[in-house]
Amino acid sequence: MAHRIVGKPIGRVDGVEKVSGEARYSGDVSAPGLIWGKALRSPLPHARIVRIDTSRAKALSGVLAVLTAKDLPNILVGRRMFDMPVLARDRVRFIGEKVAVVAAADPDIAEEATTLIDVEYDDLPAVFDPEAAIVAGAPVVHENPEAYEGAPAERPHANVQSVLRFKLGDVEAGFREADRTFEHTLRTQLAHQGYLEPHAGVVAIDEDGRVQVWASNKMPFRLKELLSHALQLPQEKIRVNLTPIGGDFGGKGSLMDLPLAYHLARVTGRPVKMVMRYAEELMAGNPRHPAVITLRTGVSRDGRIVARSVRALFNSGAYAAFKPAPSVSLGGASMGAGVYRIPNLWIESFCVYTNNIPCGHARSPGEPQMVFAEESHMDMIAKELALDPAEFRRRNLLKDGDHLANGHHLEHVRASDTLEAALKASEYSQPKPGPWIGRGMAMTHRHIGVGFTNAVVRLGVDGRVTLRIALPDTGTGAHLVLRQVVAEVLGLAVDDVEIEMATTDDFATDSGVGGSRVTHTGGRAAYHAAEKLKAQIQAEASKLGVPGDSLAAVARAAAREGRTLEASHFYDAKAHGAVTSFTAQVAEVAVDAQTGQVTVRRFTTAHDVGTVINPLGHQGQIEGGLIQGLGFALMEEIKTEEGRISTLSLGDVKLPTIQDIPPLTTVILEDPVGPGPFNAKAIGEGSISSVAPAIANAVADACGVRILSLPITAEKVYFALKEAVREARLPTEEGRP
Repeated sequence: MAHRIVGKPIGRVDGVEKVSGEARYSGDVSAPGLIWGKALRSPLPHARIVRIDTSRAKALSGVLAVLTAKDLPNILVGRRMFDMPVLARDRVRFIGEKVAVVAAADPDIAEEATTLIDVEYDDLPAVFDPEAAIVAGAPVVHENPEAYEGAPAERPHANVQSVLRFKLGDVEAGFREADRTFEHTLRTQLAHQGYLEPHAGVVAIDEDGRVQVWASNKMPFRLKELLSHALQLPQEKIRVNLTPIGGDFGGKGSLMDLPLAYHLARVTGRPVKMVMRYAEELMAGNPRHPAVITLRTGVSRDGRIVARSVRALFNSGAYAAFKPAPSVSLGGASMGAGVYRIPNLWIESFCVYTNNIPCGHARSPGEPQMVFAEESHMDMIAKELALDPAEFRRRNLLKDGDHLANGHHLEHVRASDTLEAALKASEYSQPKPGPWIGRGMAMTHRHIGVGFTNAVVRLGVDGRVTLRIALPDTGTGAHLVLRQVVAEVLGLAVDDVEIEMATTDDFATDSGVGGSRVTHTGGRAAYHAAEKLKAQIQAEASKLGVPGDSLAAVARAAAREGRTLEASHFYDAKAHGAVTSFTAQVAEVAVDAQTGQVTVRRFTTAHDVGTVINPLGHQGQIEGGLIQGLGFALMEEIKTEEGRISTLSLGDVKLPTIQDIPPLTTVILEDPVGPGPFNAKAIGEGSISSVAPAIANAVADACGVRILSLPITAEKVYFALKEAVREARLPTEEGRP
């Protein structure tokens, strides 16, 4: 079916507002009498707080309040598991934990005041490595974690936050059937989401005691619920006002400093703004979990996988508070099975307490870590079997009717089509253009997100339509997609559909942004609301005797009778369906024999997608995820030593820049079977997870050494090459180390 608006590469119009400064983010919100808050953070990874002296800070001119845990209710906060104090009470558990907070007339005074607070600490034993944290006798991060609200029941060690398991068949029997067995352990690093806008918020208390909140948070209704718990206030006393969000990538769903801003507003009677500096973001801002992952796979003589066991340890840091899943774990652990038919499977994933920065969600939570390990493992097995990596994958790909590790039944499986498309577009089988050049592939899949969303579509007297939603646009262009959906249904131009941001007063609930759900849930809500409005318009036109194709005429006629035409819809997708989206990627890299430097020469990415509503935005999501994956593979890392962060700016973290981006080739396999409007699927998290293993596999192909940890730096490659020469695994002709 041909569409007028859907499928058209319409450009976004919000870019002008953003680059001109017209867009009003949370950090831009002002109010009469606004003051600033700033937190003092712990310099130690694990210690008792002996005493806190705030007298010098309180005496500083311009300081209006200084609070410690003794001034606050003893309430723990979190997204699912409530284990984090608003301010450290008696004990700190990581470097960067908030110990006290200051309110002052301006941010400079607030910052200076924090340096005048004297805190005496008594050091406690600390643990930083997840493997060391779960052995007998390890320092215990939380003494009674089972008492926390939302804590999982199973706890094999006091330092285990949660356990997540997936099982298919009989894994021990499967290994007995295997002709060969392979085992590898791989590691990934601590990495920040890299959003440009730091966490920011403003809290004001009205004269009637109503709390007004502006925050860089993508889940306003869940935020209201969490604030209600943290502040011990009824939800109806809290209103969250939506603002644009300057990047999310999974990291903008927690309370962060908002409870502190409220308490400062409460004691001063003034609106309070708190904005995290990037040094604070990188030491306390819920980054991606580091992981240690061991995979063991049994294979038959003909190269078919018969059994696999996976053990993953995710270094969760000092608190579980930033994880939103009911299991308090990372669902990406299920990707230990990859995109393959594995009849006998056992996956066991642990999130572990350590005295490091608490970790949270990042784009495709847990998946880039697991897919790096799993797809590297696949290539290492293929090499041992003397099989081409593509052929090894072909023999094991998922097919229609198969089940994923989490038990989901699959239909419309296009794993094979996606792989072949990537291989063809990348010229994978063609001779390489020179020495020290390699090609590597990797695959993944991503479900289409679920959740619940409201939409209201209202017809104006000028014939234009307003779509009211409570879904922030986190920079993805989601609002343009929703406008295109409404325009398509009502026969309008996109410019005739406006977005009106709701507050938490306007709807009963909404699951917000995240998990690749917005095109599906928000799109469906907007689609059905527009269809209802369309039916109203047609009925009104017939009743009033005006042309049905003139929306302005219908609206004016209704307005003369004192009526406004509008329709609403609440869409609730409770469970993932049988359709998923596959990705296959091929990297071509060059390795410098003298330095170990890896250069990505070109990158090919193929995606099995549903109907593409906006090709321009769709491609932007693919390229954005791919570039994040490139950074994860080669350069990005929050470096720590005994819990102390040494990379305290985005420059230190080494995010990719334009000069790091290789020529990109994208192949789209459009298949209109998705659950979204017009059979759309999802794309926001599909392109990131398999980038790192594709590059790792290409590096191994180029120079013969395997890097088992991320990022794949020149230093790691250089020393791996030297070690290979020492072990006589590589010849030493000219050009080799």
